[in-house]
Amino acid sequence: MAGVKDYRNDNVDRNRERIEEHVREILRLMGENVEREGLLETPARVTRMYEEIFAGYSVDPRDVMGVTFDENHQELVIIKDIVYYSQCEHHMAPFFGKIHIGYLPSGKIAGLSKFARLVEAVTRRLQVQERITSEIADILVEVLDPQGVMVVVDGEHMCMCSRGVKKPGSKTVTSAVRGRFTSDSALRAEFLSLVKD
Repeated sequence: MAGVKDYRNDNVDRNRERIEEHVREILRLMGENVEREGLLETPARVTRMYEEIFAGYSVDPRDVMGVTFDENHQELVIIKDIVYYSQCEHHMAPFFGKIHIGYLPSGKIAGLSKFARLVEAVTRRLQVQERITSEIADILVEVLDPQGVMVVVDGEHMCMCSRGVKKPGSKTVTSAVRGRFTSDSALRAEFLSLVKD
């Protein structure tokens, strides 16, 4: 994604040859001819893809928040429509969508790009949407110590759209609320009204 630090999975890099051989073996076991022209470079391509789409294993999501700034702003801050791509841990099938983050600072803020980096660090690993939602909220509470945090994640899951029940276009929405958002329904409503398309 443009503007987001390009993380890479160091484990994939260290195990490149072994991963390529396993991909070749999977192709063989599926009945493919791994010597045909279209598949000759597939194991290397898949390995390079893993290095990128599983980059979250090589970074601590807390670290990507970097430096925080002392700021007396105590009103709602929303970063919305952060696009993410992840892989379902149940089928290793892609899912993707948008993440909306709102927080009430209590003296500390973070640079806006740090929220996109946090999303990348959390989503670029085998995941479930529910965990992504909770992890982002919990990390923000830990790093920023805000008055409250609310995270809403919407996702379209290929394991549901292209296989199994085959319901393309269906979306899953998850939310996590922390701090003042848990008890202040007006604050939750304000956040939700501001992230609507």
